[in-house]
This record gives sequence, C-alpha cells and structure tokens, in this order.
Amino acid sequence: MAAATAATGAGRPTGAVSAPRGRALRDVLALVLLPLPLLALTAPAAFAGGGTRRWFGGRGESVRAEAQAAKDAAAAAFYELDTAQRELRISIETITAVDSSPAAQRAAADFEALGRRIDEVSHQYISAVDTHDLDRDDLDASVAAHARTELTRAKEELEKTKAELTRFQQRLGPLLDKAETQLARLAPAVERARQTLLAASNALDSVRAAGLKADDLAARLAALGPELTKLNQGAGRHGVPETLQRADRVLRDAGAVRAEAERLPERAAEIDRRLVSLRTRAQALTTRSGQVDPILSELRRRFTLACWQDLQPVPDQAAQSVRQAETKLQEAQRAREEQRWPDATSLLSTVRALLNSTDEAVSAAGDRLRRLNAVAKDPQQEIERTRFAIRDAQRLAMAGRQTPEPRHARPLDDSVARLDRAVTTLEGRHPDYWHFLTETEAVRATVARVVTQIREERGQGS
Repeated sequence: MAAATAATGAGRPTGAVSAPRGRALRDVLALVLLPLPLLALTAPAAFAGGGTRRWFGGRGESVRAEAQAAKDAAAAAFYELDTAQRELRISIETITAVDSSPAAQRAAADFEALGRRIDEVSHQYISAVDTHDLDRDDLDASVAAHARTELTRAKEELEKTKAELTRFQQRLGPLLDKAETQLARLAPAVERARQTLLAASNALDSVRAAGLKADDLAARLAALGPELTKLNQGAGRHGVPETLQRADRVLRDAGAVRAEAERLPERAAEIDRRLVSLRTRAQALTTRSGQVDPILSELRRRFTLACWQDLQPVPDQAAQSVRQAETKLQEAQRAREEQRWPDATSLLSTVRALLNSTDEAVSAAGDRLRRLNAVAKDPQQEIERTRFAIRDAQRLAMAGRQTPEPRHARPLDDSVARLDRAVTTLEGRHPDYWHFLTETEAVRATVARVVTQIREERGQGS
C-alpha cells in the first residue's frame, strides 16, 4: 500500500529524511506498533510536566494539547484506512484469482482507482505530520493551531476515504461470496479426483489379477496422467476455474473407468451366458426350420396360391440365417477368448438379430396355417369381430351429436363397404382366405385410427 510505504519511509535514499520528519514518523509508528498498555502509559507523560519537554501555561498549553490530540486522531484514522485497504486487497486478489468476468475486472480497476485516492489522502496526512514538530520546546501557539487545523483536515479526508472503501467493499459482496465458494470447492474437488483415480487404478489391478485383460481401460486411465500432473501443480499455476474444471473432468473419466473395470467380471460372465443361450437357440431353430416344408406342403394342398406364395422362400432363408448366426457365434467365441469385449458384444447382438428374424419367418408359416384353418372352418367369427369394431366406432362418433363429423363418418362408411367386398371373396369354389383376413385386419386398423382421433379431439375440447 502506498500509504503504508509513505508512512514508514520505505524506498527513500538513506539520510534523505529530515529530523522533524523522522520524529513525526516515529510518532506515527509509536501509535501503530506499541502495545496498548504502553501507549496508555506514554500518552499522559507527553502532557505531564516531566521529561525534557518545556510546557507553556495558559492558552499555549491548551493549543499544543489540541494539536497533539488532532495528530493522534489522524494517526488512528490513517491506521484504520491502511488496515481496511489491506483487507480489501486480499478480497480483490481472491476475486481476480477465481473470476475473470467483466464484473470482476471492473472491481479490480475500481480498486486501483481507490488506491490512487488513498495515496493522495495519505500523502496529505504525512505532509501534515512532517511539517509540524509538536515536540519543539519553542512551539508557537499559532503554529500549533495551524498544525491542529491541517491534521484535523487530514483526518477528515482519511475517514471520508475509509467510508468510500467500506461502501466499495459492501458492493463486492456477491463477487466475493462466489469466489470464496469456488475456493472452498477447490481442495475437496482436487482430492476427490485424486481418490477416484486411485480407485480406478486399484479396480484395474484387481481385474488383471483375476486373469482378465483390460487394455482399453488401461489406455484410458493412462491418458489421465497428464491431467493429474496439472492438478498436482495447483491452481496457482493453472487458475482456479481451470483447475476445478480439470478436477471434475478427471473425476468423471476416472469414475467411468473404475465402474467399467468393476463390471468387467460380470460382463465376461454375461457374454459366456449369451454364447451358450444363443448357441442353443440356433440349434432349436435349425430343428424348427425343418418343419416349415411340411407346413408349406399342407398350405399348397388345401389353399389357393395367394395364401402361401409369399412363404415359399422361408425354408432357404431360415437355413441361411441360421448358418450366418452360427458363423457369427464362432467369431464371438474367439473375441471372448481374446477378451475383445466390445467385439464379442457386437457379434452377439448380430447373432440375436439373425435368430429373431429367422424365428419370425418360421413362426409365420405355422401361424398362417393356423389362421387359415380357423377362417376356413368359421369365417363368420372374423366377420362379426370386424363388424363389432365398426359399430362400436359409429356409436362413439354419434355420441352427443345428431349427425357425425364427416371426417369421422366417411372412413367408417368406407370400412363397411370394404368389409362387404371382403366377404364376397369367400364365395366360389376356391375362396382367397388370406386376402379376406388381410382385408378384415386393414378394416379394423382404419376403425381404430378413427376412434383414436375422436377421443383425442374430444379430450382437447374438454
């Protein structure tokens, strides 16, 4: 602080301080540095008759005492301002160490401007102290009165500046709270990051001790080494915000490595279970695929070409899909043995997709025969099921209305006509049952969409 430097004479050439100025500085330092009991003992002696000082009675003694009191008060104000500035500088340094926002930059600039103002009033005070030697035996009463005036003025300026400093510090409250919060987070965040890195390393060691390789996890953990080095170098070198971000990043990445390492034994066991399960399923599908040909044979014998033509490729496609699945299973087994966990998982997903599609195709043949048998035996059940869905939708469309909305009535009327046309396809010697079934399904789907539309519109209007 410029005021403190000026008060102590720091930075001046040796011997450049005058005798009166030196005595004045000693007076200031005495007030600032002496313990309170010593000050209490010293102050009365300065005004008593003892010592080397010669006092003048009457008016001169009173004015000298008033000047000395003004000097003491100014010194106290100077000390309070210096203390406040030191404390405020710590706050500013805390803010600028953490916050680089425009608000923080303005606060630092405003503090520098206040510092210049403090330098001015401090210089005024020190000049007043240096100019008047109140310890002189021949001090004139008028000189003492003038000294009292200047010292009082200096004290008032010091107090006024101190008030400005106090108001400025109050305005810094939000910025300082934010900075202190971040600083309070710093040490725990860095420690959590270090502990998480250690835990990840320990988890990796445990996995390797169990005979599992984790090369990808080891590489990811090694990549965090430079980040740990920067954390150890501290916020003083890399900044508080950057260090907090780095600690959070290390915590997240190391935590992910640790979690994956801890799950690795379970993951290996799960891959082993899936290999066995999918291999068993592939064998079962091979058996089921052999049953498609007899089903197709019965479909050809009993129903028209349109009822089974699309199922003709199923046996060949099923056999090919099962072969592909078995090949992928072998590749997945090799990946498991080499502990290439992502490759093994991906290959098993491919096997599952192939077997699912094969299962659907094989099941479709048997389901087709079952449905065709049912409708051939009693088509009326399918007709009534579809007509009931249409009538139910018509009742909903008329609920609370004299006439239905055209956008609801039109598709329902079309559905009635479409069902009637589907029923006519059952006439003749070789009815197309599959066309009939697909038409009734399409009618019910249309009716369901109309019902959903009606309910949504009425729900929005309620």
